[in-house]
This record gives sequence, C-alpha cells and structure tokens, in this order.
Amino acid sequence: MAAISLRKMEETAPALISLYKCAGVSLRKHGLSGQRVAVYLVVDYSGSMKPYYKDGSVQALADRVLGLSANLDDDGRVPVVFFSTDIDAETEIALADHEGRIDRIVAGLGHMGKTSYHLAMDAVIDHYLDSGPAAPALVVFQTDGGPINKLAAERYLCKAAKLPMFWQFIGFGDPGSRQFDFLRKLDEQAVPARRPIDNAGFFHAGQDPRRVPDEELYDQLVSEFPVWLESARRMGIVRS
Repeated sequence: MAAISLRKMEETAPALISLYKCAGVSLRKHGLSGQRVAVYLVVDYSGSMKPYYKDGSVQALADRVLGLSANLDDDGRVPVVFFSTDIDAETEIALADHEGRIDRIVAGLGHMGKTSYHLAMDAVIDHYLDSGPAAPALVVFQTDGGPINKLAAERYLCKAAKLPMFWQFIGFGDPGSRQFDFLRKLDEQAVPARRPIDNAGFFHAGQDPRRVPDEELYDQLVSEFPVWLESARRMGIVRS
C-alpha cells in the first residue's frame, strides 16, 4: 500500500496524481510496493544549470520526485539541498505547495557557483542522521557535470556506504560529454575494496530531461534500489 492514499493526493496535489500512479507502477514492478523509504532530492545550482531552471526541467524533476515519495513516505514532503561551490539552500518541497516551488526557492538564492558534490552529500547525511531515521533513504542527486573535488566526492560516497542510504545520480546535459565520466567511475567504485556495498547508481536524462517518459524515469530511479536494499539488509546496514 502506498504511504499516501490516492484520496489524499486528490485533495492535496491533484496535478501530481498521474505521476503518483506511474511511480506506483514502477515500484510494484521492482518489488518495492509497501516499502517505506525516506526520499531526498539534491539539485545542482552551478552556473551551467541556468537553462534547466529557466525551462522548468528542475521543477519537473521535483514534481516527479514528489510523486515517487508519496508512495514511499507519508509526510508529503521531500528535503531538498541546492548546491554549487557551497550549499546554497537546505529546504523542502511539499505536495500541498509544489507548483512553482523551485522558482520561489531560487528567487532567494545568490550567485550560481561551481560544483561541490561532497558538501551536498555531507548535508544530506547530516539531515538523515539528525532525523533519527526509521527507514532507509533514497537520494536523487541531480547534476550537469563532474565535481570540482573528485577525491572528496569519492571519499564521501565510500564513507556513506556504511549508512542505510542509496545515491541515485541523474545527469542533465550532453550524453557524450566527458563531464559524466566521473559519475560513471563513481558508480563503479570497487566493492569491497573501496566500499562495503554498491550504494550508488547513475543514469543520463539527456539534454532535455523533460522529454524522458515518466515510466522510464521512475524505472531508472528505482531499478538498482531493491538490489542494494537486499544486500544492505543481509549486511545489517538496513534493519527495516
């Protein structure tokens, strides 16, 4: 059973009902129906991301993540971290206030900087641990390029492998760009030499992420999560 009922979705966020249903289909397909998960969203606020804020791609991703989260978590909210050179904002998106939410957040932010994955990862880890989590976490981490500090990003991912958190990276931009070589490498960090478990996935959403069908996007977001979840339970990393 979904964490939030269809009736509540109809009352709270009717514009997201199709996404909610589509996400539910994908979760059932991957054996995750009824699973409780804390969903996070991390979004790149570096200078090269400006077109994706302007054309609504980031808002569209936020709405899709909300549709997914409504099936997995019952509070109707998703914590969001905006990052560039530093942490630009730590806030949330909610079912009851989702329309135009990204634009409203960004309107209060400053200069769009460079790309520091590890700072965003640190912020998510702190939030998760401070929340006294009762469920594992799925972190949807969006970016349009590699980090300015690759070693720090690698260290944080390996460190986070001991926690009940799975990192699903999603790339915006030219699929052929060398900018994404690092994310592919990060996704393939050695197990168990560098980390006790494979705790990350990566897929590329292309130059116009809005054109990726909802069904495909949800399948990509959750396809590796159940494999990680089973292994994490077996290793005692996840106990719920």
